[in-house]
Amino acid sequence: MIAHAEAPLTITVFIRYQLDPFKRAQFEEYAKRWLTIIPKCGGDCLGYWMPQEGTNNIAFALISFESLAAYEAYRARLRGDSEGMANFNFAEENRLILAEERTFLRPVTV
Repeated sequence: MIAHAEAPLTITVFIRYQLDPFKRAQFEEYAKRWLTIIPKCGGDCLGYWMPQEGTNNIAFALISFESLAAYEAYRARLRGDSEGMANFNFAEENRLILAEERTFLRPVTV
């Protein structure tokens, strides 16, 4: 019998944002900036999604990492990244995000 090496556990962070619905355009700017900042700091940005129809105050993001340790290293790099911190400050100063929830997902199938 051949033993199979266990694949490393990847995680995907699912972020659910509650937005100020009158600031969706600013949130879109904020989200687009992450598309270069996240990979630079070590994350695999799968994308950001904004309302098209229906609910006008909820947005989502998916970011994958090789492991929980890789996520923690990413968070540390992000705190030291001037573009990342500027983007966090932009969102805070403009009060774009009313609430944010993070769920850590693991793949069931690959």
